[in-house]
Amino acid sequence: MSSFLHQRPLQNSLSDPDELSPRSLQNYQKPTTAFLRRPAVLVLLSLLIILGVLSPYIHSPTSLLSFSSNTKWRSYTLPDAAAYVAKNNTLIVCAVSEAYLPFLNNWLISITLQKHHEKVLVIAEDYATLYKVNERWPGHAVLVPPALEASAAHKFGSQGFFNFTARRPRHLLQILELGFNVMYNDVDMVWLGDPFPYLKGEHDVYFTDDMAYVKPLGHSHELPPPGKKGRTYICSCMIYMRPTNGAKLVMKKWIEELEAQPWSKAKKANDQPAFNWALNKTAGQVDLYLLPQKAFPTGGLYFKNQTWVQETKGMHVIIHNNYITGFEKKIKRFHDYGLWLVDDHASESPLGRLK
Repeated sequence: MSSFLHQRPLQNSLSDPDELSPRSLQNYQKPTTAFLRRPAVLVLLSLLIILGVLSPYIHSPTSLLSFSSNTKWRSYTLPDAAAYVAKNNTLIVCAVSEAYLPFLNNWLISITLQKHHEKVLVIAEDYATLYKVNERWPGHAVLVPPALEASAAHKFGSQGFFNFTARRPRHLLQILELGFNVMYNDVDMVWLGDPFPYLKGEHDVYFTDDMAYVKPLGHSHELPPPGKKGRTYICSCMIYMRPTNGAKLVMKKWIEELEAQPWSKAKKANDQPAFNWALNKTAGQVDLYLLPQKAFPTGGLYFKNQTWVQETKGMHVIIHNNYITGFEKKIKRFHDYGLWLVDDHASESPLGRLK
């Protein structure tokens, strides 16, 4: 169109241009009329395209605002989120896909009751989770690309589950590199007390034992000896780290071990063996601290040894609903033990009642 604007004006055969006849005037104006039509058509087409893109979002008065907000959250980065959420230079982090949102809410309620929810940063593994959490609790969810396929991460032992959990040390390493203390939890956990008083000293990495056998109440805080497979059985589901060189070394080693032991149909790996190898191989270089079993029991102990539960009553701080697989089975177990808080305490959650 720009070349058209710079064409030479049409020449008229009349010597006096002021004496143009109506017919010649009509002929003279035709190019201008065509010029005006072309941008009008282009504008109309552009509007139709825009309406087509936005049509899913304009069914309610707030939909366009939601569309704009979602676009903003796509560009929200982990450094942005960490700086916004951290309190006392500390973050509590989980990684969640959409299917786990009920567990996220249950976990959040338990943390809210301990007054630590403002430190929580949800690492969303799909856009549905990113949008839903930030819609209700702005700034407390971030997605580190690429997003995972939401349905792929559900089944324990699947490649999708491995891909989901294998991203964990990279997220945690990035947070450490940013200079923050970080606590990681799986969301099938419930807080019964405040864990922070148990994070004594200035150790690099704090963790819990995943073995169900009963330890003495005053057991050692050293890394336990290796088991039958030549490595320890530390749980990768509850970790606290300070931003030290030692903690960063463990995360880097964890990443290396995951890359060396990829998932396959023959060997359905998960992230926990690699975490244990990382701890075992760096133990002489890193200050490690085993948290007390009485406060941080594995599900294989808490849900299966009621004698021990009674003997340690009032000492439990975080309960892990592991040693069982399947959403429905985990929810039923939480219900059976009075730990499914969503039904009666949804108002305590920053997310409210999720549908």
